[in-house]
Amino acid sequence: MTMQSKKLAIWTTTALVALSTGFMTSASYAAAAAPAKISADVVSGVVTGAKGPEAGVWVIAETQDLPTRFIKIVVTDDQGRYLLPALPKAKYKVWVRGYGLVDSPQVDATPGTKLDLKAVTAPSAAEAAEYYPANYWLSLMNIPAASEFPGTGPKGNGIPPKFKTQQEWISQMKSDCMLCHQQGHAGTRKLANNTVEGWYERLKVARPLGDAVVGNHGQGISISMMNRMTGLGPRGLQVFTDWTQRAEKVLPPAPPRPEGIERNVVLSIWDFAFGHALHDEITTDKRNPTVNGNGWVYAVAPTTGHLEYLDPVKNIAGEIKLPSLPGKDQMNVYPHNPMLDGKGRVWITDTGQYTLPEPLPQEQRASFCSDPSNKFAAYYPIKGNTGDKQILVFDPATEQTKAVVNCFGIHHLGFEYDKEDTLVFSGDVNVVGWVKTKTWDQTGDAAKSQGWCPMVLDTKEKARADGSINPDRAQWNEPPVMRGNGEGAEAVGEAAKPDPQKDTRISGFPYGMDVSVKDNSAWLYKTSPFPTGIVRFDKGANPPQTCKSEYWEPPKKGNDYAAYAGKSVAVDSKGIAYASFNSGQLGRFDRSKCKVTRGPTATGQHCPEGWSFFDAPGPKMGNSNASAEHFYLNWLDLYDTFGLGKDIPMAPGSNSDSMVAWMPDTGKALTFRVPYPRGFFGRGLDGRIDDPKGGWKGKGVWGAYAMTPAHHQEGGDEGKGPQFVHFQLRSSPLEE
Repeated sequence: MTMQSKKLAIWTTTALVALSTGFMTSASYAAAAAPAKISADVVSGVVTGAKGPEAGVWVIAETQDLPTRFIKIVVTDDQGRYLLPALPKAKYKVWVRGYGLVDSPQVDATPGTKLDLKAVTAPSAAEAAEYYPANYWLSLMNIPAASEFPGTGPKGNGIPPKFKTQQEWISQMKSDCMLCHQQGHAGTRKLANNTVEGWYERLKVARPLGDAVVGNHGQGISISMMNRMTGLGPRGLQVFTDWTQRAEKVLPPAPPRPEGIERNVVLSIWDFAFGHALHDEITTDKRNPTVNGNGWVYAVAPTTGHLEYLDPVKNIAGEIKLPSLPGKDQMNVYPHNPMLDGKGRVWITDTGQYTLPEPLPQEQRASFCSDPSNKFAAYYPIKGNTGDKQILVFDPATEQTKAVVNCFGIHHLGFEYDKEDTLVFSGDVNVVGWVKTKTWDQTGDAAKSQGWCPMVLDTKEKARADGSINPDRAQWNEPPVMRGNGEGAEAVGEAAKPDPQKDTRISGFPYGMDVSVKDNSAWLYKTSPFPTGIVRFDKGANPPQTCKSEYWEPPKKGNDYAAYAGKSVAVDSKGIAYASFNSGQLGRFDRSKCKVTRGPTATGQHCPEGWSFFDAPGPKMGNSNASAEHFYLNWLDLYDTFGLGKDIPMAPGSNSDSMVAWMPDTGKALTFRVPYPRGFFGRGLDGRIDDPKGGWKGKGVWGAYAMTPAHHQEGGDEGKGPQFVHFQLRSSPLEE
C-alpha cells in the first residue's frame, strides 16, 4: 500500500467510525478535513462552534499588504470545512462570521497553511441580529393600511391625496430612500433621539460624502432628503418613527444560512474609489464576455466626475479625470453609466447640463437637433436645451477621452449586435436615441452619427399597408405633457381620449435597458409616471419612418398591479425579457405569448398572459404584500459567466447584501451574500470570462458597492469604501 493509500484509509476509517456512532468530534472533523498537501495559495481548515462543526458560515480573510485592501470570503460546507483559494501572497487576518454568531477573534495566517477556527455563538438574539441584512430590519416597518388610500391630506390621515393606492405610497417611499442607500441597516434605524422631532432633525443634517463634497453638495443632500420625506406627507415621519422605535424593542426574523449551491461561492473584494459615491460598473463588452479578459474593471463616480478603475491582477486601484468645460471645476461632469465596446473602450453617459466646445460649435449643435434638413429632426425635432449633452469615450490604449455631442437625453446605454456597433440610449422622456459608433470613429461627425425616434405605438384600428407608423405628428394621439426630462419627470394633466384611427405616442422616463441578441430590438424600462412598464423599441431598416414601439405594464387586478416600481429590463437569447421591481419581484415577460401586439387596445394592459413573476427571498413589510427587498437594476447571464448556466436572470439584492439568481425553469431563487463589509448595495452586475479554459477561476460576475453615502457601509467612516466584488462559483466549497 502506498503512503497516499494509507492516508486515505486512515481518513476513511476515522470518518466512518464517527458517522457510525452518530457523533463526530471537532478533532475527528479536523482529521477528516486535513488534506495530504496544502497548496501554496490556499488557507483551509474546519470551523467548529459550541455544538460542533458550523455549516454555512463565512470565513473571511483580509489583508492590507497589497496596494489596495483585499478580502477573500468563502462558505463552510456541511461538515464545517472551508478552503480559501487563490490568495495573493500576503499576511491575512482570518475570522468567522455567520447568522447566530458574533465575529470570532481574528487570527493571523499566510497562504499555504492549515487553520482551524472557533466560531463564537452570539451571547443574545439581539447581538446576533446586528449581522442581519437591512431588509430583515425593514420588515418591521408597518406601512399605512391599504384601506387608508386614497390619502386624505394633512388634515385627514396625513397621506397626500395624490397617493390613490398603498402601492403608490410604497413605490415612492422605497424609490426615494433606496435610490441612495439601504433602508434598515444600523445607519438608518438607530437614532439618538428616536422621535418624530429626532427624525426631522436627522433629515436636516446630511453626512458629507468624503472628498466627493463640493460646495454646498452636502446641503443639497439634506434638502433632497427633506423633500422626499415631505412628499410622503406627515404620515411619512410617523411611519418611520414608529418603525425605528419598534426596532429598539422587537427583533426581525433570522435569515437562513447559505445552503447547497450557495455555499460554493467565492468572493474576492477590493477597495477602490476611496470615499466616492459610485454608480454602475463595467468589465467587458456585453456582446462578447471575453473582451478585456483580466483587464481593468471600471465604475463611474458621478459626484466627482471620475472614471474609477481596478487592476484585479496587480491589485491596484485608481481614477481618471473626465474632461469638463474649460474654466470650470470638475463638478461639470456627471457620469452616470459606462459600457465597453469590442475594442475595450469605455463609453459613458454624461448626464450633466453643459457643453464642450468640440466637436461642433454651439450654433451647429442647435441646428442639427431641430433643423428639418436632418431627417430625424424633421420627423421629431428636439428643441430647447439642444446639444448640451455629451457621450464620453475613454480609450485605455491612448489614455485619451473624447466627447460626442448629442441632442437627446441619455442615462443608460447598450450596444446593438450590428455592423455599425450602434449604441442605444435610455434617458429621454420623449425619444429613444442612438449613435453609430463606427460612423463616428470614421468621420468624427456627431450629426451624421446619431439618430432618434419618438416612442409611438401602433394603435390604429387598421394598419398601414407598409406596416409603418404614421409620420404625421397630427395623426398621433399625444400623451400628457411631461414636466422635466429626467428620472423625476412627471405627467402634467391627463391625456386626451385616444382616437382609434391614430397611432399613440407615449412618454415617460426610460431607465435601465438592454438590447436583444435575438432580433436587435432595444428594451427599456419606463419608470415614470406610475405604474411603469416595458418599452420594446425597433428602429427598423430605415429610421425614422420604420421606428416602432410596443409597451406592456404588469397585469392589474382591481386597484393593484402584480408588480410595480420597475427599474430595469434584461433580455435572454430567446427574446424573453426580465424586469426588476422594487416591490420585490422579478418579472418574466414572454412577448411570444401575446394574443394582441397592435391596435387600439395595445396600450399597456393587453398581454397579461405574457407575464409571470418570481418573488424576492426574504420577508415582507408589515401591513403589505411588498417585499422589504429592493431591486435596482437586473442583469442576464447570457454566456454562463458565473457557472449556473446560460440565460440566467440575476439582480443585486440592494437591501439584502446579496446577488440573487433565479433558475428560469423552476423560479427557485439562489442568494449569494456579501457578508463583509456589511452594506453591499449593488446597482448593476456584469459577467466576464478572463480565461475560457480556466474553469471557475477563469470567469465570474462583478458588482460594486454603490451607496451614495459610502459611510453607511461597515467601515465607511475609516475611508474603506466602496469596493468591487467578484462573484465566482466552484463545484464544491472545497474546490481549489
